[in-house]
Amino acid sequence: MSDLPEHVRKNREMWDAQAHKWVAAGERAWSLSAPEWGIFHVPESTLHMLPADMTGIDAIELGCGTGYVSSWMARRGARVVGIDNSEGQLTTARRLQKQHGLDFPLIHGNAETVPYPDASFDFAISEYGACLWADPQRWVPEAARLLRAGGRLVFLTNSALMALCTPDENGVLATDRLLRPAYKMYRLEWPNDPGVEFHLSHGDWIRVLRGAGFEIEELIDVYPEPDGQGGWDFVTVEWGRQWPAEEVWKVRKRR
Repeated sequence: MSDLPEHVRKNREMWDAQAHKWVAAGERAWSLSAPEWGIFHVPESTLHMLPADMTGIDAIELGCGTGYVSSWMARRGARVVGIDNSEGQLTTARRLQKQHGLDFPLIHGNAETVPYPDASFDFAISEYGACLWADPQRWVPEAARLLRAGGRLVFLTNSALMALCTPDENGVLATDRLLRPAYKMYRLEWPNDPGVEFHLSHGDWIRVLRGAGFEIEELIDVYPEPDGQGGWDFVTVEWGRQWPAEEVWKVRKRR
């Protein structure tokens, strides 16, 4: 593990240590009849993250965790590969594969360096996986390398605005005030949290995505549904009804 980039090593150690905390959430997500996304469980019918019919599509999930997004794609007919930095998370994913009768490759590895040839996939997706925990200057060009011409990348992560409004202290909720500069916001490490996150402004996301050969099709500010629940220890559903706590990017590799 010593040859891994420092942020990859830190995140691997953190997610292996915390994998047991995500077992119940993984079990719930695998059991859903229709996908729900993000911290507010926004339905697929609102966000349209996945093609309705994925028959014959080669798809990869970058930072698959317990594998539930990969399971949703497999049920839609895709030929799926999942890759994750945490063997602890993949242990849960493999157990749930057996439990639900699904079988697709699960790779223990770094989404910044995926062991597949160029142009192996038609579709790539990340929900709080590589898009939050991997370096965008590495994982975005890697996603472009993996995709065929015209292939799509879709990812959901924290909004830039929420990152600006979240205090440094663990467990303290996002506020209605800007608490850090937007200028050169990129890598964030929270006190008493061993992980490394990456939060970009919209301008920086556009620069990185276009620089890797992607055309931007849609940027969605994600809000809870009118009767939506959820939230986390850093944001409430009430905050999320006023400002976007999450955002979805949909991009396509130039032909």
